[in-house]
Amino acid sequence: MKAVGSYLLVNKLEKKTTKTEGGLLLSENDRDDIRYVQAEVIDPGDQSFLKKNDHIFYDKHAGHNIEHGGKKLQVIKVQDIVVVI
Repeated sequence: MKAVGSYLLVNKLEKKTTKTEGGLLLSENDRDDIRYVQAEVIDPGDQSFLKKNDHIFYDKHAGHNIEHGGKKLQVIKVQDIVVVI
């Protein structure tokens, strides 16, 4: 599978949970104070400056899910990236 143009194929890294004072466990998706999620680039598009295996942070509302080979991946645009590690 190959990303084209300014799209990237990424794998979200494991989500961490946080325990509230009341004992509730919240995932990163449930927390309002975390806007960005970390992911690993599986395949950069032709117009991307990134390389395979780069780690990035991007807006958690960006992109679309896709399943390939039993893995759940995301397709996002380069402009949704805010940090490259």
